[in-house]
Amino acid sequence: MSHLPVAASTFPYLYSMTGLDALGHLRGMGYSDFELMIFPPHCWPSLLTADQRRAYRTWLDGEGARITSLCYPLIDNNPNSPDPHMRQYTLDRYYEAIDFAAELACPYVVMIPGVHGGLIDPPKAWLDDWFVESVRKVNDHAKAAGVRILLENVPFTHRPSAQDMKELCDKIGDVGVNFDTCNSAYIKEDVGDAIRMLGDLIENVHISDTPADVFRHDRLGTGIVDPAPIMAALRDIGYDKLTVLEIIADANLPGSDPDGDIRASHDILARHGWAPL
Repeated sequence: MSHLPVAASTFPYLYSMTGLDALGHLRGMGYSDFELMIFPPHCWPSLLTADQRRAYRTWLDGEGARITSLCYPLIDNNPNSPDPHMRQYTLDRYYEAIDFAAELACPYVVMIPGVHGGLIDPPKAWLDDWFVESVRKVNDHAKAAGVRILLENVPFTHRPSAQDMKELCDKIGDVGVNFDTCNSAYIKEDVGDAIRMLGDLIENVHISDTPADVFRHDRLGTGIVDPAPIMAALRDIGYDKLTVLEIIADANLPGSDPDGDIRASHDILARHGWAPL
């Protein structure tokens, strides 16, 4: 039985390194597949010069490495905002990320539903309509560029669950799922059942750990995420693609050790059927 491959996210280095420097740092740790965060000043396509953009592709080709997904987290954007200007701003940033992905021969861009506050939000049907409209526009741009859009399950959105991802995929058409196992565990889903339900909609996987009471993305072995049933479910659906170690720990903070977190987490993954580092 083959081991499942593992990629590393540049998330821990948002404020301490450029995207390219973070890729080099993770390459030095032994990784050759990466998820690159789209976030200023780490990596913001509209601010990159032509030479800086070429430097990414030159480095990847020289190292025999791959950026396998781009992730634009929810910070200043909202694809299902009530404000059409915010929706358009968000679409424009996704278009830029897609164009950059195409330059890098990166197959996936991850897209997340907008923030859901919970007090006096618009009706869910309105949020769905705005999000579906936004994703369809982004997806048209992505198809023309040869890039695939993946939706991610995130707890603080209006569509946090695996079932939500399936329903959104059905509404939108021709998109896949970036399934975050930590996010699923945090909202108290049975992660294995969620994976089996989504089946071949899953085209990329995130893994990290979290306590039950505080939403985090910590090193594995510190919280409620159990890799064993995750691996069993991935095997059941015939999954053979990447699992991204998405540790969120700011390398600038005193006492933070994202390199150690990544290594310790990968050791745990290797004991459960993922490829060793």
